Formats: sequence, structure tokens, C-alpha cells
Amino acid sequence: MSDRITAGLKRLFEDQGHRIVFWYDADRDLRGEFDAVELAGVAKLEIANNEFGLKYRMLRQEPKARFLLYKEGAEPAAADNWLLDVQLASAVFKADQTAIWVAELGIPAKYEAAVREHPDFYRSQKRLERLRTFEQDKPSRSEKDVRRKMLAVCAGADGDLDTVIEALLGELADGQDESLRLIARSGLMAFFWKEVEAGFGYAADQPDFQDFAIALFDSAYHRALGDEGRLNAEASLMFRRWANNRHWAGAFEALSQQYQELLKIEDDLQKRDFRLLMPHDHFDAMDRQIIRSLVEAMATQTVNSADVLRWVRERRQSHWYKTYEDIYQAIGFATEFQQALAEANLTMNSVSEGVKRYAASWYKLDQLYRKFIHHMQKSGQAGLLRPLYQSVEKRYTTNFVLAVNDAWQDQVNRLEDWKIPGYVPQRSFYREHASEFRRKDQKVVVIISDALRYEVAEECLRKIRELNRFDADLKPMIASLPSYTQLGMASLLPNSDLSFKTDGSDGILSGGESTQGLPAREKILAAGRAGDRAKAMRAEEAMNMAVSEGKELFRDHDIIYIYHNQIDAVGDKVATEGNLCRAVEDAIDDLVKLVRKLTSANVTNILITADHGFLYQHQALDESDFALADPQGDEILSRNRRFVLGRGLKPTAGMKKFTSAQLGMSGDVEVLIPNSINRLRRQGSGSRYVHGGASLQEVVIPVLRVGKQRTADISQVSVQIIAPGKSLITSGQIAVSLYQAEPVSEKMQGRMLLAGLYAEDGTAISDEHELQFDFASENAREREMPRSFLLNRAADGYNGKTVYLKLRERIGKTSRHQDYASHPFQLKRNTSIDLDF
Repeated sequence: MSDRITAGLKRLFEDQGHRIVFWYDADRDLRGEFDAVELAGVAKLEIANNEFGLKYRMLRQEPKARFLLYKEGAEPAAADNWLLDVQLASAVFKADQTAIWVAELGIPAKYEAAVREHPDFYRSQKRLERLRTFEQDKPSRSEKDVRRKMLAVCAGADGDLDTVIEALLGELADGQDESLRLIARSGLMAFFWKEVEAGFGYAADQPDFQDFAIALFDSAYHRALGDEGRLNAEASLMFRRWANNRHWAGAFEALSQQYQELLKIEDDLQKRDFRLLMPHDHFDAMDRQIIRSLVEAMATQTVNSADVLRWVRERRQSHWYKTYEDIYQAIGFATEFQQALAEANLTMNSVSEGVKRYAASWYKLDQLYRKFIHHMQKSGQAGLLRPLYQSVEKRYTTNFVLAVNDAWQDQVNRLEDWKIPGYVPQRSFYREHASEFRRKDQKVVVIISDALRYEVAEECLRKIRELNRFDADLKPMIASLPSYTQLGMASLLPNSDLSFKTDGSDGILSGGESTQGLPAREKILAAGRAGDRAKAMRAEEAMNMAVSEGKELFRDHDIIYIYHNQIDAVGDKVATEGNLCRAVEDAIDDLVKLVRKLTSANVTNILITADHGFLYQHQALDESDFALADPQGDEILSRNRRFVLGRGLKPTAGMKKFTSAQLGMSGDVEVLIPNSINRLRRQGSGSRYVHGGASLQEVVIPVLRVGKQRTADISQVSVQIIAPGKSLITSGQIAVSLYQAEPVSEKMQGRMLLAGLYAEDGTAISDEHELQFDFASENAREREMPRSFLLNRAADGYNGKTVYLKLRERIGKTSRHQDYASHPFQLKRNTSIDLDF
């Protein structure tokens, strides 16, 4: 008690600067405390019928001295108080518990009732300290102010009612109610509900916080869609601020999941046009409804591609996007596929034109289909995407793969020899590409990725070009026929006089020597140029080397062939061929990592190529996809889904026959290749992933040349703020457009920015949005991002002042941000009637 009295008196003398302080001991029980108190520089005097003398001393004799005047007994009535004039110009110290609390907190005495009526709140020193901090930051101007701060202390919030509600919602999501029970114990519950009713329009005979939370979700949802809401517009604004606050993401998700079933949101969504849902994300059921509607509309082709791509882009800002990211990605790739197919002209007048068109644009259809299948599988929601999948699958297999290869087959049928004018054949790879470096006495590393189809290499090209100081170019090359591993691998070596082994093994001889296995290939490689130190190795071995080992390897060898097998290892097995698209993604990651690994070992010249491509369709094949007749001949040496090796092979309907000589090989082995994309029946092998034939997807293979630059060549897109004509904020929100000035490309990368409204002193006065600017469209309008910002209650303190819409960028991997762009606005709101939404 004595310590609190001393502390209270010190505040009056020292903190508040009073020279004279009166102390009335109404209950005549604090004489001991008065006698005990010691205050440096303060004279203690007692009022005992000596008022005139005291006044003369304090005002005339010692006009600058400090005095504590104690009177045992109650304060006299004003008419009987001879020191009233002095008292009115000074301070009165009250030593009851409430008065001590008021003094400790620095709360004006006239708001004492806000303390006296809630004694249980003040019996915690921790709560007192927190409330004192609030008072120091912003002194109370009413009893309501004091009680509002008490609510914030109870809830562990930052001050205003919004933050109290947010904290209580957080506890509710965790199944806790400690703060609400403390509010009740502190006698603040009636005040709390009165504030909630005034602020958000919630009224109930027996108010309950969970009922309020349900009403908050329900009202915000219905108001967003243009309906009436149980709560007012300010409640909807508060809801959006809370839902957009990353700190409360977990609480929002938990309550949203609970209440969407209770509120029968999914039933209500059935009646809504999905287009109206696009800006909103109150419940994850909204994303599911959007997805279902998009899938149906795309499958029936009742929406245009531009709208779908725009909607998918907009949904990236949804709270639930991460949950449904792969589904949206699948929809996006399906849309691009449908758009590309609609624009494609699948005709050709020669084999050369067919290859040219495939390498220029048709490959993209294979790529988009593969990416669609990959994200559909990864999403785990194949059932949800089924209508779209069935549509894409049919269009891909029938309208593209079959159509383009039927047209291609017409050109292939006219060939006598397997040669495509204007394009390097695979068996000339070493001479045309690898030995180009050796002729200049430059070292080279060749990575051969089994089944690296041209479209996969194109994606790999873009990934490599995204790396700083890396460059790459891609050219098509024509695979040897049949397009299978043993022949493809032999063709990539310095070869001569290639021929088929006739023991049924599918093996290939080069000058009579085996080409199978690393030792055999290394021996042939070393013979390519006299004196070359050659090395053949597996990709796993190269990846596991330390940097020093890699440098030593490259120092000691002139030409290195690295064999990578990810795609074929998965696709060529019936048990795993359905995982082909995931294997392709892994292969691309592998190759990018391998390129980085090699360049860190001082490798400067890298070539990436393949032994063959592949055909793949996710759906099981129809009977019509198989050749009608089994091949016949004097001797069948080997039979695959896409080719037959033998002697004396009979012409077969639906198949094209080549002699070894027509394929540029020695020997008397003949080859039958099924026309177009047809497969041969073969027991126990997969049929969705195949290679060996002459389809464009199998025979157009990549030569990807990778180099390292000396200077940095990566930059980021620039982003601009497009503000309204008048830079004026008059309501609870402001809508702007953000514009990405350039499309992203391999060397022009995207940018992640944090956007929000801020006061001059840096205080955030709106919700904040983390925005990804990575639009690749050449159309400037498709690189605009509209965004609305909701002002929070902190904005009230800056009304009439200049505030700033800022785009801020994270500094490295830290949690700090620096300003990237800024635009000033004048904040002029009529806060008393501001109910805009």
C-alpha cells in the first residue's frame, strides 16, 4: 500500500508537474502512510484550522516550493473550503484502491468510474502494465475509451474493437474462450456486446460469440454477392480485413470450414453464376464451385479461352489457391491446349515442312497436354476434372496426334530412304555437333537423356535460360529408325557401318563392335578423334561428384558422354507408364541441376540430346489403335509395339517397310513400322507410352546447346501503379490497377510485391496483399491486375492527411521489405457514415 501511495504521489508531482497536492483521508485510516511517505523536495504539511497560514506560506513565502497537504477527514464542502482556490489550481490525491489505480495509470480522474466499476480487471499487475502502455500511447478521452482498452488487454489485442474481435475469433478457432471469460470476470461483457452492436449491427436477446462469428461469415458472404446481410457493411469490411491478414490465416480457414456446412453454402452456390464468385473467397466451397463450373463450361466449350485464363489468373489471389493450385494449373493448361489446337493448321506438303512446323509450334500441343495430365494427377482430383479430361483426351488423341501423324504418314509413305532434307540425321550427331568443339580443341560434355522428347527439351531450355548468366538454343534433329534406345544411343556415337544384331536382342553393332554398355561406348567415343581422352558415365555418378572431383574429371578428359535415364525408365514399364508425366518433370529438374553442376566444375560447352522421343496418351487405347494384321515374314527377329525386325518381311497393311540400306544401315535386316500412331499387340508391355515408330513425336528429337555468359543477364519485370483520376480516398476502400510493364520470359523474370496503404509514419492503414507479377502474355491488358484495398480502423487517425499506396519488395530472404513504388492519396472520409462495401 505504501509503495503504491508513494508511486501515485510521485506521478502527480513529477510526471504531471503539480506543485501542490491535496490529500483528504476521509476514513481517517491513512495517518501512518502519510507519516511514512518521503518525497524528495516536497514539504509535508497538515491542514488543521491553519488554512490562512498555509496559503500565505505556499503562495507568498515559498511560491516555487512543492507541498503535500494532508487533512484527516473528508474534503470540506466548497463553501467551507478556505483553500478551494488553491485546490482548483492543483491536484487532489485519493488514496483508496481505485484512486491509486487511476493515478498509476495516468487516467484523468473524471473517468474514474471506468476503473471503479471493474475492480477484478485491475487485480493483475500484468494487465495494469498493458493498460498503462495504451494510455501512454494514446490518452483516453472518455470512459468508453478506457473500457475499450480494457477489452483489448483482456483479448491480448492491439487496441480497437476490430483487433479484439480478431483475437477472439482466433481463440474460437482453437476451441478456447479464456479471453471471453476474462472479459466476463472483469464486468465488461455488457459493454462488449453494446460495442459490437453499435459497430457491426449484431443484436441478440442472449448474445453469444459463436453466434456472432457465424453471423459474421454469413453476412459477409451474402453482402459480397449482393444480398442483404444480418450484420452491417462495417462488419463485412472487418471480415475482409481479418480474412486477408496472414496472421489469422489458420483461424479463418478453421472457422470457414466449420461454418460452410452449417450455413449450407454449397447448396446456395448451386444457384449462383460462377462468374459472380470470382472476386470472393469466403469459403473453399466457392473455389470448388468455380472449378466445377469452369470444367463443365470448358468441356462443352461455352466459355472462351481468354476469359478462362483471366479467371484462373485472378483466382491466384484466392485464400484457397494453394489448396487447388494444381487444379487451376490443369484448367489453365487445358485452356491453352484448346486454344492452340483451334489455331493450328495441321497440314504439310513435305516431310521437311512437317518437321519445321512441329519444331516451331505443333510440339506445344504435346507439351500442354502433358502439363495438363501432370497437374490433374498431382491434384488428386481426377474425378472433379473428369469432364474436362475426357474432352482434352479426345481432342488430343483424335484431333491432334492422330490427325497430324496421319498427314505426316502420307509424306513418309512417299520416301524411299529415311532422310529429311534440311535436317541433321541422328547418326551424324557426333560429326555435326560434338566434334565441332573438338575440331576447335574445345572440350565438350554431351548429356543423353533417354526419351527426351523435343517438347520436353523445349521446357528444359526455358528452365536453363531462366538461370542467371546461362544461355541455350534448341534445334531439331531426326532420330534413326526404328526410334528405340539401342539404335539411338549407337547413332549418337562416332559411328560407321551401323547394323542390327541378328540374335533377337535389338542390339546394334558399329563396325562390327557392340555399342551396348558404358565400356563399349567409351571405346567408340575415344576413336572418334585421334588422341581424345573420352569418358562415358551415368548421370547419377556425375551428380554425386564433389566440385573438385568434377573439375578433375573435366581437366583429364576431352569429351564426356553422360547418360541420363528418368523418362524411359518409368514410361517403358507397364506398371509405371501412368507416372510418365511426373517422370518428365523430374527429368527436367535433373537436367537443370546437372547443367549447374557441370558449369560449377568449369564445363563451358554442354550439349543435351536424346536417343528417341515417344508417344503418350493417358487413357487406355482403343482396339482401333492397334494395327489390324500381325506381321509375317521369313524370320521375325524382334517385335515391339512400334516396329518389327526380320528378314523376308511381307508387305503388311497399315505398316511401312524399310530395308537396312533405306535406313542408312548395313546388313539384310528389314523393318516394319506401323503407320501413324498405331501399335502392335504385344503381351505384357505397356501401350500408352511407346516409341520405335516414325511419328513426329518419336523422331523429332532435340539438340540443346548450353553456354555460360560472363555477365549477369537476368532482370525483373517492372510494375506500375495506375491510380484513379482523382487520387482521393473518400470511403472504406480504394480500387486501383497494377500494371506489369513487360511480359515475363526466360531472362525477364517475375516479381513478388507486398501491396498496401500506409500513413506517412509507416503505419499500415489497410489490408496487405502479397502479389505475384509473372504474366507472360504479350497483350498489355492481360498484364493488368485490379486490386481493392480495405482501410482498417487505424486509418481514422490519418483522416485529412496524405497516405500512400505502396508496392514493397522483400529484402533477400529476410522478413524486411523496402519500397518499390508509391503513389500518394488524400484521405478524406466521413467516418461517421462510412459504410461503403
